[in-house]
Amino acid sequence: MIYAVKKTATLLLLALPVLAKDPLAARIGHTDPAKQTSSRSHGSVGDMACQTLVPATVMNVPLNFVHRCRVMPGGGGVGHHFHNTTEEMFVIFDGEAEFTIDGRTAALKGTVGAPTRLGHSHAIYNPSDKPVEFMNINVASIKGHYDAFNLEDPRNNVAQKDPIPVFMTMNLDRKLLRPLPAYHGGQGTVQYRRALDQDVFLTNWSYMDHLLIPAGASEGAHRHQYVEEIYYVLNGEGEATVGSETVPVHKGDAIPVLLIEQHSFKSTGGNLELMIIGITTKKGVLD
Repeated sequence: MIYAVKKTATLLLLALPVLAKDPLAARIGHTDPAKQTSSRSHGSVGDMACQTLVPATVMNVPLNFVHRCRVMPGGGGVGHHFHNTTEEMFVIFDGEAEFTIDGRTAALKGTVGAPTRLGHSHAIYNPSDKPVEFMNINVASIKGHYDAFNLEDPRNNVAQKDPIPVFMTMNLDRKLLRPLPAYHGGQGTVQYRRALDQDVFLTNWSYMDHLLIPAGASEGAHRHQYVEEIYYVLNGEGEATVGSETVPVHKGDAIPVLLIEQHSFKSTGGNLELMIIGITTKKGVLD
């Protein structure tokens, strides 16, 4: 009986609503090249220009950050390094970049990402003569904690590259999407795919979804007790409704949705294409 009471109390605690500190419009991160500052990362030889799109303080789950960057040509990137207490994923939205995981390198074309689990080394490098649009997502095993061990290797002169990557990738190819009518009770038929599920991750990071909402369609209103999400607009324009607030959203926006918050999305023009980051309050606990 005592165990049952404790278990019920734990589940109730996980389900408690956490009110947002800021209005929805103030929470949304907008990609803005004018706000991106130049930097080098983990021993890279070239520059990136980055901004924090979603900070840790916005979320209740153990997100460290979502950074939105441009990897500059001629050597821009992130040097080879480890995280032993966080999981990370580099995502490129256009062009091509060289991804390295555990010392193995492969060239990948966007839109694609490479998740990196705890304790695995990783890097990214732009060998082209054009900037590459780039995102870095970092989720902690302990909320608020970040670690890094640099190998001082920019991965800028890798001679041997694998034609097929020998590490996990996330491919956001529209051809892989499948029709889903009345998604969460919404209008029309959307195109949907779970690109990565919880078995990929060791932290509370639980999934990456790919969702395309055509004109006239919507994702219906729903809520999650144990999961917080970040909807990132890959393409198009639409409206996000979270609770009683409705705001327009555009390409490059990141919309955080917190515990218990009812939310829905609809297209206001052509296709509204979304990448959804799902992070749970407790590993393995999903709605």
